[in-house]
This record gives sequence, structure tokens and C-alpha cells, in this order.
Amino acid sequence: MANINIFDLTGRVAVVTGASSGLGAQMAKAFARQGADVVIMARRLERLEKLAEEIRALGVKCLPVRCDVTDTEAIKKAAETVEKEFGKVDILVNNAGGGHVGPAEETTDEQWAGVVELDLNGVFKVAREFGKIMIKNKYGRIINISSMYGLVGNTALPSAGYHAAKGGVVNFTRALAAEWAKYGINVNCICPGYFATELTIDTLNTESFTNYMKATVPLGRYGKEGELDSTAIYLASDASSYVTGVIIPVDGGYTCV
Repeated sequence: MANINIFDLTGRVAVVTGASSGLGAQMAKAFARQGADVVIMARRLERLEKLAEEIRALGVKCLPVRCDVTDTEAIKKAAETVEKEFGKVDILVNNAGGGHVGPAEETTDEQWAGVVELDLNGVFKVAREFGKIMIKNKYGRIINISSMYGLVGNTALPSAGYHAAKGGVVNFTRALAAEWAKYGINVNCICPGYFATELTIDTLNTESFTNYMKATVPLGRYGKEGELDSTAIYLASDASSYVTGVIIPVDGGYTCV
């Protein structure tokens, strides 16, 4: 029997939000290396244009789209643009997000609402608009990026709004998986732990945080570039055709203790 690459994404169209840097950019390139055409979305178009050149060099199409995931009209316009260009969306990664750090008792209504708007409402709005395209085509792979902080609390950085919003993403994933299975759409969730990105590397490399990770992460270190990609590729591919509604921590064991 011939070898079949069950992780091959050739001919698939993948949309990644929050793709201008960090984990989003890494996953976009990972999908391209598996043969997918990629749509990269974020607010910083100049960053997207630069990344698009790197992705096209891998031999696939890449469409950069400026989009703020808190702006419903911008999301609708982005979905129309992608459907017009490719005629379909096979894979959606809801990666855009951010967080407010501060004690709960000092968190303002605006700070709380801002985190929920970006990290939870944004995931819903993007899934809704791109999901409509998937429903028409009776196929889809949606990967919501939550956080290990969506599963547990923490004693290092007080961020109740972020925990709440990311926890919402976890159960939204289950709800959508149950609702959209009839359309051939699988919906799953990745909960990353501490990963080195341009936003986190300075903090992660401090002595105090290195010691904290050694004490709290069974593998004793933060995630390296590329260590999230394999899980994203698995959930985006037909290798995971019987997997939906699952929550996968990629956290070095942080949530298992």
C-alpha cells in the first residue's frame, strides 16, 4: 500500500487570525508547508505583507487581509473577500487575542469588557461569519486558540478577565462542535502554555520566571517555536476527522498537576 500523508493540506484554504506575529504567524507558515493556501488576518497590514512574501516562497497562495476581530463589519468584509478569492474556507484558526494583567479588585469595567470583546466575542464573530461559508460547503475545521489559563487559575499574574474569556472559548468550542457537526464541521480548541514569542520572550527569560516555570511546568521550560504547529496541523487535517469538541492543552504539563 502506498504511503499516504494524512497531514497533507494541499488544496485546502486556511484562515488564521492574529497572524502578524507569534503563534499565529508560526501556524500560518506551518499550514503552508503542508500545502495549504493561507489567508492571514490581523490589524497590522504591513506586518502581514511581509509574512505573505515568506509564505508565498513556500509555493502556495497567501492573501493578507487587514481585520480587527472586534469589528463585526470588518469581519464580514474579510469573509466576503476570502470567499470571492478562493470560493471556500476549509480551516479557520481563531488565534487573535490579548489580555489585561491586574488585580481583580482594581480591574475596571472597560478593562474587563475589552478582554471579553477581544478574546471571546471576537472568536464568536469570526467563527460565525467564516462558519457560514463552511456550512455552504459542508466541510470545515475550526481551531479555537484558548489558553491553559482558560482551564485553571494562576498565582503568577492576576488576570481574571483573561481567564474568564479564555474559559468561555473552551465551552464555546464544545457548543459549536455539537451544533455544527451536522454540517461536516469539526470544532476543536488548543490551550497553549507559556510560549516564546516577541511579546513574551523578555518575561520568559528572566531568572524569576525561569524558576517559576521549573517549579510549575513538569517539562521545566517554555514552549519553543514550532511546538504548537503539529497539534494545529493535526486538527486542521483529515487525520482528525473523528475528533470534535476536544480541548488540547499544549503546555508542558502545566494543567496536569
